Amino acid sequence: MLLAADLVNAPPSSTGELVARCLAAGVTRDWEPVGADLPTVLDFLRRWEAVVDAEPGAERARLLNALLAESTGPPRLTDHDGHWHLHHRDDGLGLAGVLRALLATGTATHLATRGMDRLGRCAAEGCTRVYADVSRNGRQRYCSARCGNTDAVRRHRGRQQPVRA
Repeated sequence: MLLAADLVNAPPSSTGELVARCLAAGVTRDWEPVGADLPTVLDFLRRWEAVVDAEPGAERARLLNALLAESTGPPRLTDHDGHWHLHHRDDGLGLAGVLRALLATGTATHLATRGMDRLGRCAAEGCTRVYADVSRNGRQRYCSARCGNTDAVRRHRGRQQPVRA
């Protein structure tokens, strides 16, 4: 889910950039990139943003369930990397297919285990960046500490009384 937010907030402009960012995020490379990966992933991310923008609850679940239905396969155990773990996708998928399954499953797992409200847009005035709330207390409202601090300063200055001479 953090990777999805990162890709939405700063969309990759080339397949090479998409590959580099996926590898930097720890996505296992059992695929070869193709030119169609970038537009496919960008389309998926546009639809994933609709999940972000939906109210927590039934509508968010409906939108995410649609992504899960078209992006994932039956869960199965695999040890392709020497460690047993679950995959929610078929073998032999390209980068776009792997990302769609990974991001849809990761988002669903996060929201189901941490709370349906753990995904949103930054509360700072003028910022529309997406955040995935991974905080302990579940009260994240900003995409970054910088936005949170800037907004706190703005609110503080708004409360200040003008000095009268």
